[in-house]
Amino acid sequence: MSKDLIYSIAKENHSESALKQILTSHPEIKFVSAVGVDLSGNNTDEKIPIKVFLNDIDAFLKGAVQTDGSSIVLPGIATLDNAKVDMLPDTDVNWYVDYNKDNIDEETGKPVGTLRIPCFLYHNNETVDSRYILKHSIEYLKSNLFDLFQKHPESLPSFGIKYEDIDDVVGTCATELEFWVNTPNNKTEVEALSTSQVLKEQYWARTKGGLEPEMGHKEVGGIQAKVDKDGNYQIMEQLEIDWKYSTAVQAVDNEAFVKNIIEETFKENGLNVTFLAKPVDGIAGSGEHTHIGIALKLKNGKRINLFSSTKNHFLSTFGYASIMGILKNYEVINPFVSSTTDSLRRLKPGFEAPVCIVTSIGRSVEVPSRNRSVLIGVVRELQSPLATRFELRAPNPGTNTYIAVGALYMAMLDGIKYALENGKTEDDLLAELSKKQGDTADYLEKDRAYRSEIDVFEEYTDEQREDLYGKAPATVYENLSALEKYSEKKAVLTNGGILKDKFIESFKEAFLEKWTVEIEHRILNQYSDEIRNFKQLHHSDKALDIDLANWAKVNELRYALLKDSYSQKSLFTQIKEAVESKEYAKASDLQVIIEKKIAELRQSYSTYKKNLLDL
Repeated sequence: MSKDLIYSIAKENHSESALKQILTSHPEIKFVSAVGVDLSGNNTDEKIPIKVFLNDIDAFLKGAVQTDGSSIVLPGIATLDNAKVDMLPDTDVNWYVDYNKDNIDEETGKPVGTLRIPCFLYHNNETVDSRYILKHSIEYLKSNLFDLFQKHPESLPSFGIKYEDIDDVVGTCATELEFWVNTPNNKTEVEALSTSQVLKEQYWARTKGGLEPEMGHKEVGGIQAKVDKDGNYQIMEQLEIDWKYSTAVQAVDNEAFVKNIIEETFKENGLNVTFLAKPVDGIAGSGEHTHIGIALKLKNGKRINLFSSTKNHFLSTFGYASIMGILKNYEVINPFVSSTTDSLRRLKPGFEAPVCIVTSIGRSVEVPSRNRSVLIGVVRELQSPLATRFELRAPNPGTNTYIAVGALYMAMLDGIKYALENGKTEDDLLAELSKKQGDTADYLEKDRAYRSEIDVFEEYTDEQREDLYGKAPATVYENLSALEKYSEKKAVLTNGGILKDKFIESFKEAFLEKWTVEIEHRILNQYSDEIRNFKQLHHSDKALDIDLANWAKVNELRYALLKDSYSQKSLFTQIKEAVESKEYAKASDLQVIIEKKIAELRQSYSTYKKNLLDL
């Protein structure tokens, strides 16, 4: 049955005649769904019957579908008194067909399909969605690079080409999607998970499932699958699926659609999937390493990787300049990469997740680097120059990849402009990228270092690492505040009207609200339940002095976090009041204190419990 189904409609077949031919020959496709992505990364989905679509495809392609501000997150833009949002299909990317295997069409005997069409969102005749920000950033990159090539023809001969040979500039992208899979109601075994992680017991276990990506494998997290006493298979695994390289917008569309497929596929097999960045505290979180590059398409059909060096260098001038642009401006990129408490919890030392702004390009040109402790690394294959690219290790499955990748390209362009307009050579740029802290540079900041070929977790203390490469934000508020703190860097993103100020403000407002709601109604509730479960376990007649002391420490922390008195408000009450009065800086500081106290409480209770013989 499945071999008679179609799963995508290529962009070459988006004409009215081609669509009618394809859809009428597949009557199992009963619906069309217009899918837009708001500034928070949420999908809005407007579904119509296929008959309505076929009756007037032309009107649909010109934007006949509408939604409103209640179904999307556009604070400050789509307001209650002006909420209508138009949806215009993107005909430059592939469209997908999603099948409901639980709903079989009686006429064809096949599962009912829905054609999902990626769309742009328009409010007051202006694009206001994440997909267009990415597409617009690529267009802006392209036009600026063509202008730079023309003004600086000396930048091209090393590739064996001249300006007239170039047909197109292509932004390329691919993602590595990590996620946790577990049997429903499977109790989290944190100590077993942590031990398995350290021992790498599950790292290369065979991936279970029938997906067909470019690559799929077990990740660092998980415990051995087993059969319980009732004969049920128990699974708790971390998986990774890597998707093939494509143009930037298509790659991110693929990722968004794939998440639905993954959830449905594992659900069919009785398993739950979570795309949380840090689903279990103390265990490796889920990342979504994002690979980016720039290619030139020549008029003769050949492709050139703009990052690959034609000399004895790690990278070309464009490659060095691009990674420098990202590193210099990362403080204002980071809010779009790590915008939730969950995502920031993942970025901790010891879990192969980046905690500072630093790169690794390799100890020698002959030996490509695979330093997994840095924020962004250079991926090179000596036998395949087209494979040279950057791997950003900070994104997670909840990242709005459309905006994040768009911001990365804007920062890369900033670095390229600096290099070409100032006549910088590969040697110049390598020296600046490798500068020591305190060395004066033309582009990068004097008081920072930017490159490390050693493990930044193991070789530095926290204080040394933060002094050299910067300190990661601890809270969502702290991260979003960088957009004001580094206003000159924010201007790099707003150039060309790509990430307009009102889009940035809308994004900030949306995630500040999400942050505060999560604190009040999820984080504090979860912590409260956990604290109440830390109960006294010792018997008075059997407890030793150390048991009494251990319990006293636990109880002191419990009271400080959760218990009010007439003279002293608990930390939980203080942060609730700060949130309600919109004292966000105070709430941010309190969240940092609470997280430390909770970690201390967990450790203290574990110490207390382990010393008891009779439970």
